[in-house]
Parts: sequence; C-alpha cells; structure tokens
Amino acid sequence: MKMYGNWRSAAAFRVRAALNLKGIPYEEIFLDLDAGDQHKPEFRKINPQGAVPAVFVDDGPPLMQSLAILDYIEETHPQTPLLPADPRERARARSLAQVVACDTHPLYTPRVRNRLMEAYDLPRERMLEFLRFAFEGGLKTLEARLSTEPGTGRFAQGDSVSHADLCIASLWVGTGIFGVDTAPYPTVKRVAEACLALDGVARAHPLKQPGAPSA
Repeated sequence: MKMYGNWRSAAAFRVRAALNLKGIPYEEIFLDLDAGDQHKPEFRKINPQGAVPAVFVDDGPPLMQSLAILDYIEETHPQTPLLPADPRERARARSLAQVVACDTHPLYTPRVRNRLMEAYDLPRERMLEFLRFAFEGGLKTLEARLSTEPGTGRFAQGDSVSHADLCIASLWVGTGIFGVDTAPYPTVKRVAEACLALDGVARAHPLKQPGAPSA
C-alpha cells in the first residue's frame, strides 16, 4: 500500500496505526501541509478535497476518508481484527469512532482554523478557545458513554483494540497540542493510554513521523 499523509494528521495517524497493528507493509509519502502541498494541482488530482490520508492499494483510484479506509483494511485483512464480531458490539465501536472522526475532528482541522482567522479576523487565542470547545464536546460525550455503558472494558469496546480506540487515541494526542484540560475525562484517558501503549500505535504516533517536531 502507498499512503499520502502528514505527521500531524489525526486521520493519517488512525490509518497508520491500523496498518501497523495488522502487520501490513506500506509506504507513506508525507505532504507538507504548512507549505500547502495538499493544494497543489498534482495532489488535487488524487484527492479533490485536498486532505490526507489517501491510500493506493492497486492501479485503481485511491481510498479516502479514514473510517472508510479502516473498514477496507478490516474487510480485506481480517487477521488481527479491529472490530468486534458481534454486530451490536461492532455498531457500538463504530459509533464511538464516529464521535471523533465525524463530529469532533472536522471542527479543528487546519482549513477550519484558517477560515476562522482569515474570514472573521479572529485572533489566534479566540480561535484556540473555539477549538478547545470542540474538543471538550467530543470528550464529554466519550467520557459519559465510556464510563457508564457496559460495553467498555480495557478498551473502548471490550478488551480488544478497535477502530474506536484508534480514533480516541488520535483525539487524545490533539488535546496536548491545543492545551485542552483533560482532568474531567479519566475514562477517556485510560482507554486512550491503553491504545497508545500498543507497539503498532506507538510507532504510528505523530511525533515519531518524519517532519514532526522533537516534542
């Protein structure tokens, strides 16, 4: 597989972690998002949205959107499963993943941050207040569910890592980048740290990728 990504992309992190956990070899081509590589015509031909990741698995068109890519990987490489076998448990794992990937992450992407500052002359600190608000909304939902629903175990769904954990871990990494207070979310912290401790996830961590800062 060949994947276009970026060291700090939460979506690329999720896919990278899944590939590592399943032992699937891949090549990652890192785009410089700050330099605007995602807006260059040659990449827009790959993904008109100008977003990463984009994954090539054969001579056909690329796969895009992290959750769709995770599902493809799960369906084509079922060994080391990252979704439960039980349909109801699988639905719960997917719903927790979507709290992050569909409801929370889209609010703090670079294109949203830049639009807030450029279109509305929003100072950086006010923009960061909005981003923290977005994070807190997702974290509150996750904490409420993980701390009360019987499906929670060592990980978000039972005692095996799933797509839900990869999404939660990607959100948790972002809390440090944007200075989000995580004290009110002990269950989210426990689940995220259990996922981040796995070798395949640890190797996928944004700060361990080419182009990342030292801390």
